[in-house]
Amino acid sequence: MPLLARLRAYASDALGVGGPAEVVDDTHLAAIALLVHVARVDGVLAPAETERLARLVQGRYAPDAEAARALVAKASAFDAETRDVASLVEMMPHAMDEAERARLLAMAWTVANADGVVGEFEEALVWRLGTLLGLDEAAVALAREGGSGSGVVPGHADASR
Repeated sequence: MPLLARLRAYASDALGVGGPAEVVDDTHLAAIALLVHVARVDGVLAPAETERLARLVQGRYAPDAEAARALVAKASAFDAETRDVASLVEMMPHAMDEAERARLLAMAWTVANADGVVGEFEEALVWRLGTLLGLDEAAVALAREGGSGSGVVPGHADASR
């Protein structure tokens, strides 16, 4: 049984998360779990970060706010079981193009900046995430500009709400 299937079964049994009726694309779950990991790298998943996560997920990975919050909760449980950014990145398809990887990284910068401050741990993690996603320093810096300052993520119209 693949790791993701085992973790889903565990989460369903132990935490009541997920179930046969809930089908989530593995790539999307891993991407959202990466964003959750960034949000709580400082040890706290603040309300502003949770809200920002839900807004980023809505429209891109979930059809509405309720589904987005549920997906963030599921990804949070998944991240708690995984706890390794490299493992989450490995779940991303190798065919994922550079633009999509840059959008995911811009979303990570947006989450890191949800409380108005990108802390040292958050910055280090997002830079590492950019490297793991195969982006060069210029692309990581460009994603930071798209994700930190304005709150607008390239290719994602709902990020600034």
